[in-house]
Amino acid sequence: MSASTITPAPEASISKPLTRRPRGGINRRSPLGRAATYALLVIFLVIVLMPAYVLLVTSLKSGREIGVNGQWNLPTEWTFASWEKAWTALRPSFIRTFELAIPVALISSALGAANGFVLSRWRFPGADVVFTLILFGMFIPYQAVMIPLRQIVHEIGLPPGIPTLVFVHCVYGIPICTLIFRNYYATTVPVELIEASRVDGAGMLRTFASVILPLSAPGFVVTIIWQFTSAWNDYLFAIFMSNTRNGPITIALNALAGAQSPDYAAAMAGALITSLPTLLVYIVLGRWFIGGLMAGSVKS
Repeated sequence: MSASTITPAPEASISKPLTRRPRGGINRRSPLGRAATYALLVIFLVIVLMPAYVLLVTSLKSGREIGVNGQWNLPTEWTFASWEKAWTALRPSFIRTFELAIPVALISSALGAANGFVLSRWRFPGADVVFTLILFGMFIPYQAVMIPLRQIVHEIGLPPGIPTLVFVHCVYGIPICTLIFRNYYATTVPVELIEASRVDGAGMLRTFASVILPLSAPGFVVTIIWQFTSAWNDYLFAIFMSNTRNGPITIALNALAGAQSPDYAAAMAGALITSLPTLLVYIVLGRWFIGGLMAGSVKS
């Protein structure tokens, strides 16, 4: 009876790691794929910047050069007279809008952070019902409550103009800020930190001020950008709660562009001036915006 022998497998039969090959289309890692990707990005960038280009070149033209046929042409005579006219008309409301947008962004963010902390980590009976009622405010159309809201503000006795708008924007900013901070605290802030603060004898306010707020920078970046942009670009609340003498820049821009014989160059310059603060906010804080927006989306 012969002993069984084991023959080694040939080297050719040794399994090799499989490499996944693209089934079809262009490989984005290849030079052709990268070129196609960059070409598409450039096309999208040009499409997005086309309106800004028309605004800029039109604002630098004299009155006789402005027309539909030559809107893409560069000005033959460069002038900043339209910018001076637009700035003179918008300067008072420009300063007032900062007085509106900055307090709205800070106050509503602070209230949203407090609400989000209580509703996420410091539970109490009926917390889910309270959170649902707060979120319900996000789905009420502004147009449906504008007249009752104006009557309520009048009965409260708030001065018309910026104080009224600060109050209204803070109230309507609470739901979205609460939602952002609740999701952030519920998924990002470790429970062990809160339990440790309780063991050390810290109450709810001390825990929030000393432990939670130092970890809340990503959430504040998101809510501050959101609320600042919403307050700065708002026109509906502004037209109901203020006027050209005490209102924000959107009303002044509408008055500048909506005259019977509008100066299109000044209107274009005014639109660019109006958009500069929000653009600067996104440039300064934009690098943290996406990270803060996604910080509470996935539980680690």
